Amino acid sequence: MNDALRGYGRAMFAAILLLVGGVLGVIYGIAAISNSSFFAGSTKFIFSDLKTWGWITLILGILELVASVSLFRGGTFGRFYGITIGALNAIGALLSISAYPLWSIALFALSIWIVYGLATYDPDAALP
Repeated sequence: MNDALRGYGRAMFAAILLLVGGVLGVIYGIAAISNSSFFAGSTKFIFSDLKTWGWITLILGILELVASVSLFRGGTFGRFYGITIGALNAIGALLSISAYPLWSIALFALSIWIVYGLATYDPDAALP
């Protein structure tokens, strides 16, 4: 398989993962802000409480959506913005590991994959 096609596929898959992660982040953020019974009530968070993590998740979700749209539009800015937001999301996932360990590890792995997919993409070798 052509390396240019593989790199372009990684970048588009990273954009789709950012889109899905952004939508989930917005939904989970709104649910946490509204004190939904979906979340465990007695969990300990590193920063403050469930509402604070709801706001953090909501903001990261919105930033992921913006990064996804920026990647779909193309350009170098979208790549670097996507890498930055993917790294921030990985840090956020690790900070919530005490409350939701398996979910946090899964989000961390996806965030690292997004960063890898965008960092190894060479737009000069991509198809037009």
